[in-house]
Amino acid sequence: MFRDKNVMRVVLARFISRAGGEAAFFVGVWGKAAYTFHANPTQIALLMGVLAISRIAGTAVSGVLIDRYDPRRVLAVAEAVFVPTAIALAFAGNMWQLTALAVLLGIVGAPVYTAAASFAPFIANEKSDLRRINAWIEGAGSTAFIIGPGLGGLMARYVGLDWVFVFDALTSLVAVVLIWGVRVRQVEHERRAKTSAWAEMREGLRYTYTHRALRYPVLLGTAVWIGFGAFGALEPLFYRDVLRTGPEMIGYMNTLFGLGLVAGAWLFTRIGGLKANARTLGIVSALVGLGAIMYVGTRLLTVVALGGFVWGIFIGVADVLLRVLIQSASPDHLIGRIAGVSQMHRQAGELLPLAVAPALAAAFGVQAVLIGGGLVLSVFALGSLPEAFAVDRLPRVRDVAASAVLEAGDRPVSPVP
Repeated sequence: MFRDKNVMRVVLARFISRAGGEAAFFVGVWGKAAYTFHANPTQIALLMGVLAISRIAGTAVSGVLIDRYDPRRVLAVAEAVFVPTAIALAFAGNMWQLTALAVLLGIVGAPVYTAAASFAPFIANEKSDLRRINAWIEGAGSTAFIIGPGLGGLMARYVGLDWVFVFDALTSLVAVVLIWGVRVRQVEHERRAKTSAWAEMREGLRYTYTHRALRYPVLLGTAVWIGFGAFGALEPLFYRDVLRTGPEMIGYMNTLFGLGLVAGAWLFTRIGGLKANARTLGIVSALVGLGAIMYVGTRLLTVVALGGFVWGIFIGVADVLLRVLIQSASPDHLIGRIAGVSQMHRQAGELLPLAVAPALAAAFGVQAVLIGGGLVLSVFALGSLPEAFAVDRLPRVRDVAASAVLEAGDRPVSPVP
């Protein structure tokens, strides 16, 4: 167990906040849209599209704010602002109001995720294992899946769907208290003339796209989320129309998915032969696609449950691996902006399929479209392996202590306290 109070505060805040957030999204937002408002694929795709666009905007701004200030202040303020946003969702009376509130949900929610993704280098020191800290933070977020969706399902069944949003607001308040006491490392910023936020954001984009060691994980991560994007519009309908279950089943199954995420983060640190390089990322990304196919490939709840768990394992590995590869290639003064670029690509990847998912679902069915998304991802990831081999031959672009993270990550560690 870590004795560093800073690390433990961040880990606990990440766990508590995400537990509320996942309950509110999977059971609250999806459940309210599909079961309370009886939304169709187009309406849910519009909801998810609005959410994705607003999160892209929030992510772009949050990356600049992290570099100007630090992730502690950005995360604490974002969590505080998130409280009234979560409460407002409980009062949405129709699908249009829920979609409008998704704008606020995306804008204030994006800085929470980006700041959490950027935290490790700010609380690490020369003796710290960046890979290990990332695994703890990611493991805490993944563990929240075990508590959040399952608890959200129980609340929806026995208390009421809207109480899930109240729970989300309370978890954000607790996170504010925890994060405010964290001490972060002061990063030496590059000396340059004062520039606008837009110019600083362009610098992060330019650096990411012109450095191959960053470009490959960012673009492959985008492909992963494009394959995942159709689920945003169609997964709640998969439970409603294909499996014919209630909204609580979304929470229960995502609890198993979250258990897989924890197992994946744990495996990443426990398997000594699993190298944190671009080749591994390409292979794991292909397995993410196959896991998605296993998850939605049948109408048997037992197979769906097992598939969700296996899919979670692959995504858990991919998430930690992506973060380590991106951070190991990012200079100190651009950590926040490059993390922001990565999150912008993630949201764009989730957004693109929403334009075609409703039409494809009408033509081929919800289940067939979800299976197709996983298949396309697997084919693309395997096709990217020649580029991955080329990336692995490149030198690291960060300083020696930061680049040593990949060699120092072989020591076993559990991702939970």
